[in-house]
Amino acid sequence: MITNEHIEQFLAQAHRYGDAKLMLCSSGNLSWRIGEEALISGTGSWVPTLAKEKVSICNIASGMPANGVKPSMESTFHLGVLRERPDVNVVLHFQSEYATAISCMKNKPTNFNVTAEIPCHVGSEIPVIPYYRPGSPELAKAVVEAMLNHNSVLLTNHGQVVCGKDFDQVYERATFFEMACRIIVQSGGDYSVLTPEEIEDLEIYVLGKKTK
Repeated sequence: MITNEHIEQFLAQAHRYGDAKLMLCSSGNLSWRIGEEALISGTGSWVPTLAKEKVSICNIASGMPANGVKPSMESTFHLGVLRERPDVNVVLHFQSEYATAISCMKNKPTNFNVTAEIPCHVGSEIPVIPYYRPGSPELAKAVVEAMLNHNSVLLTNHGQVVCGKDFDQVYERATFFEMACRIIVQSGGDYSVLTPEEIEDLEIYVLGKKTK
């Protein structure tokens, strides 16, 4: 059951992401799974200053709002990810400065592994989704499919989406995603990336995913 305390926590996290400049004004949207329902920022809302009356409570299975507040136009992919990924509780769509600049480049990077934080927290592979109209079924389908096996995606000429188990993990992924893109942009394209062997070494000794 969603309580007022849940809503206050959701608002605090939305404002936290705004304070980190992960989105501006009405750009971006946020969702949080609580049982069989999700809190989703409402359509047209400003996440950095999100107010209680702009928070939609939606049934995850049906997508129907339970409190009369229409969810974000991107709620289709938020709910789709929550349905397909039981390990995910938070989904963030954002438009941070450098990552969005990368999304608008004609020749986008195919490898973002400029520091150890990227494969360890953001993902060693970050799918790049073609441009689809915001809020469209095509965009929702592409995001959900890409996030079946990835935690971060880049949306061409649009922004980014990350997901995670909780607000802190999502904040970490979004912040390091932006950091990698800032490094790439500020390097002027003259940057190195970690090798597959170096990434595997991180998976063994930092993440503990493998043993020799």
